[in-house]
Amino acid sequence: MSASTVAVILVAAGSGSRLGHAEPKAFVPLGRSDILGVALDAVLRMQERPHVVVVAPEARVAEVRERFARVAAAASAPFDVVAGAESRQESVAAGLAVLPRLVDTVLVHDAARPLTPPALFDEVVAAVRARGHGVVPGLPVVDTIKRVESGRVVETVDRDRLAAVQTPQGFPRESLDEAYGVVGSLAEHTDDASLVAAVGLPVDLVPGDARAFKITVPEDLRRAERLVRDERPEMTHAGHDRPHSAGMRIGTGVDVHAFDDDAATSLWLAGLEWPGERGLSGHSDGDAAAHAICDALLAAAGLGDVGAVFGTADPRFAAAHGDVFLAETRRLVEASGFRIVNVSVQVLGNRPKLAPRRGEAEALLSGVLGAPVSVAATTTDGLGFTGRGEGVQAIATALLTTR
Repeated sequence: MSASTVAVILVAAGSGSRLGHAEPKAFVPLGRSDILGVALDAVLRMQERPHVVVVAPEARVAEVRERFARVAAAASAPFDVVAGAESRQESVAAGLAVLPRLVDTVLVHDAARPLTPPALFDEVVAAVRARGHGVVPGLPVVDTIKRVESGRVVETVDRDRLAAVQTPQGFPRESLDEAYGVVGSLAEHTDDASLVAAVGLPVDLVPGDARAFKITVPEDLRRAERLVRDERPEMTHAGHDRPHSAGMRIGTGVDVHAFDDDAATSLWLAGLEWPGERGLSGHSDGDAAAHAICDALLAAAGLGDVGAVFGTADPRFAAAHGDVFLAETRRLVEASGFRIVNVSVQVLGNRPKLAPRRGEAEALLSGVLGAPVSVAATTTDGLGFTGRGEGVQAIATALLTTR
């Protein structure tokens, strides 16, 4: 019997008609393998070896079992292959049905997201266990979203309340069993999170990863091919080349803003508003700490600096708060194949007194970036423009990894 208490149901039964290939999507070539092979490799590189169930097209079940059974065995991962059904929901139910009772945490993952890093699987597992309910990864929506009827814009949707949801989606085993037992055959849902929510069970959002994008149309496949090709290959469990980490990347960012003479200007610093404090001048909200963090992240990823990426001529960022810059910077960094490991920012100035709200600032910034952010502050003993109370300076350091 399997000793794994974590399982990953890898859904690979879709036709992929929009991709323009004759074979099912999971079997379309990617790098020196195919979409399914690359996706499975990421699963097998989880810290905790999972029980893997591949849901494949019925005609390909024997082929998938023959190709990957030894690969999974070499990784000490229990392995099953089952035939998919007409709908994704029925396919997931087929995978769930073969899991041993020992499994208490189940992740459902689309093979069409093959470049999802192993760390995201690990983070979802940890979050499910810590919270005791469903967890889905997602990214902030950065584009302006419109609701359209018959080609006419009728409403602008508040994107602050939206997230682009990804997989793997993780659940306690009993939650998924309950959801499929109640509504699994009665209504079709687009993902497992909506099915679980339909029976009144909670689902939380955790930070996703830009590399977990879904291959749906030819441009998506070309993007995946570029990412695979641009990385140095290393042998995988399956004997194919896989992206290899190019190591850590470190960047430093510095930003300075003078205090604004307009008494009506609010102070925004480290993502927080500081009532009663004199505001900082700038094209945006003047959040020197947030801007320094953006500079550090962009520098580490080799993407330039805040001035080049968020020019003052861009009306999208006029009066924007720091979290807007940080979310967009994260998107750019992750789209370039990096993951944020951690960030540290030091604020230099006489005011405001950061210590009472340091924890609040760290929580907000960490939430936006999906990585730990450390905030510190100091004065300059009356020296320089910060010592004279003319403005605030911030210095940030960011650590990125390609895995």
